[in-house]
Amino acid sequence: MASSGVQLFGFVLALLGLAGTIAATYMVEWKQQSRGKTHNIYDGLWMSCSEYETTDCDFYESIFKLPVEIQATRVAMLLSIFLSAVGLLVSTLGMKCTRFMDGKSETKAHTAMTGGIIFIIAGLLSLIITSWYVSYIVDANKVAHHLNSFEFGKAIFISWAGSLLNILGGVFLCYRRCSRSTTPHTVNHLLPTSNQKSDYV
Repeated sequence: MASSGVQLFGFVLALLGLAGTIAATYMVEWKQQSRGKTHNIYDGLWMSCSEYETTDCDFYESIFKLPVEIQATRVAMLLSIFLSAVGLLVSTLGMKCTRFMDGKSETKAHTAMTGGIIFIIAGLLSLIITSWYVSYIVDANKVAHHLNSFEFGKAIFISWAGSLLNILGGVFLCYRRCSRSTTPHTVNHLLPTSNQKSDYV
């Protein structure tokens, strides 16, 4: 069985990973473009902002007019958040430090492991989609003029960090310490039940 300290540590890591994934999803700095020293343009999953003395942000009008990379990243990040929320609920039920399913230690261990697996899937999903978005920026910069090239925004690094924390937390929740109990073998000596009489001549 996994110790409650290991489970709690994994739960905290996964919780921080979920917070990072939520923050990255709604941040606007997914990619940024600098035009001079004072003019910056940011593109996020929900809006784009232009920073020049003041910051003006505009929400994307129609989802159907968005590029494929933004639509796919948005869906995958929301799905990752949903899976992490489910993993949060499931692992809470299965952790040893909670009072749910008392007396069913094996069921609690399997429940905590299930929550950990869900966290790992959520982390892998956000990690893969963020890396795919980065590859899109790299490919776009290869054909773009250097004045129109984009850089990686803060949201990408926060998303990567949240993904890794989700995966690491899920691994700790899945951890089970296998201790094999060995029963000492006792050697039974045969004791004579009857006294042998020796004949003296």
